[in-house]
Amino acid sequence: MTQVVPNRSGADGDDVVLLAVPASPAYLGVLRTATAGLAARLQFTLDEIEDLRIAVDEACAMLLAIAADTPQLGDTVELSCRFTVTADALTVFTTVPLGSPDERLPGGESFAWQVLSALADEVSATVDGHQAGIRLTKRRPA
Repeated sequence: MTQVVPNRSGADGDDVVLLAVPASPAYLGVLRTATAGLAARLQFTLDEIEDLRIAVDEACAMLLAIAADTPQLGDTVELSCRFTVTADALTVFTTVPLGSPDERLPGGESFAWQVLSALADEVSATVDGHQAGIRLTKRRPA
């Protein structure tokens, strides 16, 4: 499912793109391509676009590991990405449903988290009773 929701955040010129794919590594290329296209729209450099692609890939891989550990969710698990495009930044919020509220994302000292922190300007993770998510923000250089 793909959906573009203009001005969803209420700010002038902001766009929100919602993309949901099956929770499988086979679909990560779709998310990397969407990331690159939206980053290019903000005129990021090729290096910055590649950094974002790697960061989104890493965040999704962490979430897919959680989805793989929850077989009770069945084969219909989706990995969702919400891309928010503002005048000066791209924010990507990726989520997967949780089978158990006890699931945890890798900690801040993990190699995966260090990669995310190096590639994005802001990184945060959330785990609530129903889903796990990772938010990445990359700002356009001044």
